[in-house]
Amino acid sequence: MVGLIDRESRVWAVLGPTNTGKTHLAVERMLGHPTGMIGLPLRLLAREVYDRIVKQKGVGHVALVTGEERIVPATARYFVATVEAMPLDRAFSFVAVDEIQLCADPDRGHIFTDRLLRARGTAETMFLGSDTMRAMIRAMIPGIEIERRERLSTLTYTGSRKITRLARRSAIVAFSQEDVYAIAELIRRHKGGAAVVMGALSPRTRNAQVALYQSGEVDFLVATDAIGMGLNMDVDHVAFASLSKYDGRRHRPLRADEIAQIAGRAGRFRTDGTFGETADCPDLDTDTIERVEGHNFEPVDALEWRTAELDYRSCQALIASLEAPSPHPSLKRSRGAIDEEAFRRIACLEWVGPLTRAPAGVRRLWDACQLPDFRKAPQDEHVHLVESLAAHLLQPKGRIPSDWFARRVAELDRTDGDIEQLQQRLAAIRTWTYVANRSDWVDENSHWQGQTRVIEDRLSDTLHERLMQRFIDKRTSALLKGLKREHAMDVEVKETGEVAVEGHLIGRLVGLRFMADPMATGLEERAVKNAAFQALRPELTRRLEAIATGGINDFVLSDQGLIIWRGDEIARLMTRQPLLKPKATLLGGELAADDHVKKAQDRLDVWLGEIVARDLAPLKALAEAAEGDALKGLARGIAYRVAEAGGVMERADLDADIRQLSQDDRKALRTAGLRFGRANVYAPALLKPRPARLHALLGFFADGGDIQADTPFLPPLGVTSFNLAQPVAARPLAAAGFRAFGQRAVRLDIVDRIADALFDAAEAAKGPCPFPTVIVSLLGASNDEAEAVVEALGWEKFETTRPVKAQVEPTPAPEPSSEAIAGDAAPEIAPETAPETAPETAAEVTAEAEFGPVEEAAPENQLVDEGVAEAAPDAETPAQSDAVAMETVTLWRRKRAKPPRPEGRSFRRPPPKRTDGAHAGQRPDSARPAREGGPRPAQAGAGGRPGREGSPGGNRPPREGRGPQRGGGRPPEGRSFAAAPPRPAQAGSAKIDPNNPFAILAGLRLSPEPPPRKEASSKRKKHKGHNRAKTKAEVPNSTPAPEAGEPGSE
Repeated sequence: MVGLIDRESRVWAVLGPTNTGKTHLAVERMLGHPTGMIGLPLRLLAREVYDRIVKQKGVGHVALVTGEERIVPATARYFVATVEAMPLDRAFSFVAVDEIQLCADPDRGHIFTDRLLRARGTAETMFLGSDTMRAMIRAMIPGIEIERRERLSTLTYTGSRKITRLARRSAIVAFSQEDVYAIAELIRRHKGGAAVVMGALSPRTRNAQVALYQSGEVDFLVATDAIGMGLNMDVDHVAFASLSKYDGRRHRPLRADEIAQIAGRAGRFRTDGTFGETADCPDLDTDTIERVEGHNFEPVDALEWRTAELDYRSCQALIASLEAPSPHPSLKRSRGAIDEEAFRRIACLEWVGPLTRAPAGVRRLWDACQLPDFRKAPQDEHVHLVESLAAHLLQPKGRIPSDWFARRVAELDRTDGDIEQLQQRLAAIRTWTYVANRSDWVDENSHWQGQTRVIEDRLSDTLHERLMQRFIDKRTSALLKGLKREHAMDVEVKETGEVAVEGHLIGRLVGLRFMADPMATGLEERAVKNAAFQALRPELTRRLEAIATGGINDFVLSDQGLIIWRGDEIARLMTRQPLLKPKATLLGGELAADDHVKKAQDRLDVWLGEIVARDLAPLKALAEAAEGDALKGLARGIAYRVAEAGGVMERADLDADIRQLSQDDRKALRTAGLRFGRANVYAPALLKPRPARLHALLGFFADGGDIQADTPFLPPLGVTSFNLAQPVAARPLAAAGFRAFGQRAVRLDIVDRIADALFDAAEAAKGPCPFPTVIVSLLGASNDEAEAVVEALGWEKFETTRPVKAQVEPTPAPEPSSEAIAGDAAPEIAPETAPETAPETAAEVTAEAEFGPVEEAAPENQLVDEGVAEAAPDAETPAQSDAVAMETVTLWRRKRAKPPRPEGRSFRRPPPKRTDGAHAGQRPDSARPAREGGPRPAQAGAGGRPGREGSPGGNRPPREGRGPQRGGGRPPEGRSFAAAPPRPAQAGSAKIDPNNPFAILAGLRLSPEPPPRKEASSKRKKHKGHNRAKTKAEVPNSTPAPEAGEPGSE
């Protein structure tokens, strides 16, 4: 091997750590020769050097030769190539090989060793690499000149740091694609993004990613150990996320020299660099740290080697030559190379033997087996691909069919999919690019070179975009850079409220508040706020001035108590403020001047007062009347109580005071907007939709409602009643203009109309009445729902039987004589003296007397239909008895409210005294006919006492079809009287059978005959009138009637 050296040419080596300027020196030396070639370890580095030389010598004088790319002008004098692609069949004045320490690499070492032993320039040969190769180079090339170069900057260990605390211009190194992506995602969230460099990326993609870092668009780089070779970047710190890697055969820890090769990327030229650990990486031991800082490593003691003298006579001869032993103890025969493995497996195939009998076939098969494994696929998959190529290359034509090749290329011409899919396509197209660069493999190889290059570039650009989208947040990056600049960033506030910084949307100005993008976290969030605050002060001032001068229609109060201005929320109602004097608090605006904030705040408070004066005028007038001098005494007290209750109270709570009001007081309260309904006292104007909504909303906040925990009850529009989804307190309901009756909420005016309808029906029926159907339409509800409301109002329904009106012509009664009328007439009853505070209107007096609590209905045997003759037990009138039929009906009556009996007093109120000493409704003794055997027990009082259990007439079953029984006492619901037609005269010709057991009863008939039936009926009518007068005078009215002119006052 020593004999290979031309004694007249200079062969020398420049050794040393990274950042010693070795590659730069080699390029300068090459350009000093008329021709030259430099071999580099990476296609990426080769492209970088090629571009640099093109700028100095021009594109026509520089060639680029790699496995996937060939740019060879006819006038090219300088060749830049990867080590594997160096054209050794050409003579160059200068030859250089970089990273010569790779001679010890298990996969590629034999190729670098071959270049060390065989690559020579006619005038100068130069090897560049680590100082660990000094001994081996001297052993392989005796007498070689070796120059050591020291590092231009210092490399220092700084220990472990969290990823989020790494300084700018840092590179984080991991050894798997998954780790690289995970770290890049983390940096994106906290630092704005990172560039990604991996060996699996195409050179075009890697160049684009490195350009992002070099340009400063991102301040972090996440990479595999691919950055350890030749990539020149401005890295200040290298952080190891792991200290072990899989080298294709096994998972092993990094050697100290490998750590130094990667850490050496930190600090370029005269700038010092640092290195350390991050993430979950274990700490470096002290010995390794000292070795890396001092560039003191174990020397390489063996080189990978494979013979270059191959025997192509047969497949077996080629395999035997590949297994030839090394000629030097320091040369270790390379084993397990992928091209050797592929050749061994394909050569033993049956169809290969006949095609490789000649040396040309063997050489052709060996060339196919040297196809690089860009895909890093499993060995079987790669061997299968090589076999498919060999099947075409070993044919007599020796070419890959164009249609077959076109199909394989077209399959990869797609840019859809995620990053992993794009990487797989890129690796595959690089394989076909390598094939297209072999002019002896495909026809029209220049055409296919162009096709594969276009597809590779398209996939590379798409992959670069995907990597940027995934691992770089341009907005965050721009904001973080803006924070470091001295001058203010470019901030724009659009009409829609969007805030943009350096052209990036960072949030919205909603009303007076800046709403930052919720995705901004960490440093980005701080950058967003700082950038926005720089420009928001003038915009906030402008908005506050517009609010301070806004009109009543410029603001809207939302259902949540928020004040809306130009579609944005600018303030909210304060809690625990007086209902008629609400206040609001601004939302935001802190960056503006205090005087502008105060003016806007004052304007909103004034606006709230304006809408209260507009929509709640009756309530405000009532409150002012209660505080002023317009009302006196009880009227002022009622006004105060109603105003404090929010403008609505139940009539029962004020009934005692209302009864004592004078007519002038009532008029004054009506002028203040109050209405005295049968069930409620309220202001009708507050029931309109807008006042009701405002009343309910202000009441919610006045009572201390928490809008975060609860929702204010607001009245639905256009309904008179509705079912409550959940219970609502009486006060919020009343503020909205409703009252709850069970699960049904009814508007206040409808409540009074329902009460009017019920009492009108009861008055018309003179007692229990059928259900008024108008209530269903008033409520807009079903029958069952309407009945439930009526029951909640204090009415109850019951079933009873009553005679059906028969179609029988009653016998006209003879006119009574004037004497009988005069004798039977009841004495006139003196009206009860009215108190001074009694209602002034006759209508109100009548209503309060008529519509008191309805007593319980009388038993059926005491009901007599008007116009139907009273059934007699006489057997002589069977036709009339048969005409009476009974029916079951459902009626409604007022529930009796039983007050507690005061101690020492009778529960019953004593009836008023008559002038003649008799009770009201009682006939005087002089007008009462004599009764044989003494007075009846029921005549102890007028109409008797109410029926009780065990007493005569109390809860007695009906006397089936025989009419009511006399002397039964007063029925529970008040006794009903009806004039019956006169009974027909007893026929004297009727004879009684003496053998009849009832014949003896006939003898009990007294003589003279009783008064005529007509006279008795007349007396009964008078008695009925007296009894009714007593009922009206004695029974108190628990539900007063409305005033004249109001609902139900007719």
